[in-house]
Amino acid sequence: MRQHVNPLSKYFQEIESIPKIDQIFKYTNLPTHLDIGCASGEFLFQLAEQNKNWNYLGIEIREKLIINAQCKLKDKDIDNLYFVFGNADTLLKNWIFQYPDIKINSASINFPDPWFKKKHHKRRILQAKFVNRLALLMPKDSLLFIKSDVKELYQYMISVLSDSLTFEEVKNNNLNFIETYNPTKIKTERENYSILKKLTIYETIYKKIINV
Repeated sequence: MRQHVNPLSKYFQEIESIPKIDQIFKYTNLPTHLDIGCASGEFLFQLAEQNKNWNYLGIEIREKLIINAQCKLKDKDIDNLYFVFGNADTLLKNWIFQYPDIKINSASINFPDPWFKKKHHKRRILQAKFVNRLALLMPKDSLLFIKSDVKELYQYMISVLSDSLTFEEVKNNNLNFIETYNPTKIKTERENYSILKKLTIYETIYKKIINV
């Protein structure tokens, strides 16, 4: 299920930028959800088909999975979904530089690579600088969904987000305002695997609380 790719490799610093929104989506006035580490994209295919009122953008560092997702997308009548190959941190950095006025209305990080060895923790996607970049792309009150079946990694992600001071946890009794879109209603391939293996799934929804 996990195929580790070193995100710090020089190769991933030279990937092309994400195209401008009006080049990849038919309706550019729709809010955009970003899925970071989208794998083969099945999660986003379901979201895009069920909710035409949002645009969906998937980023994945494993090139073969993106190629497969892009091929599948060509065979479907979906105009609110797009896939990008590359290192998410580099792609977001380029986006902020090129399109500072284009915002992401919500984002998800589902079951990211845990990189268990301490010396590899720097390869984890959720780092302080990444949270800062993401915050620059997300307006106040936008949502960030995180999910993992690795407790230590989940606790690490919680710690990073808490230290950022730009996001706060959304309590369960405050979920009514996202029910028309809530991506937690659709399971990723990894989540289905975790359920089958009876693994505990940890998840939290965060809200951007300040403008930066």
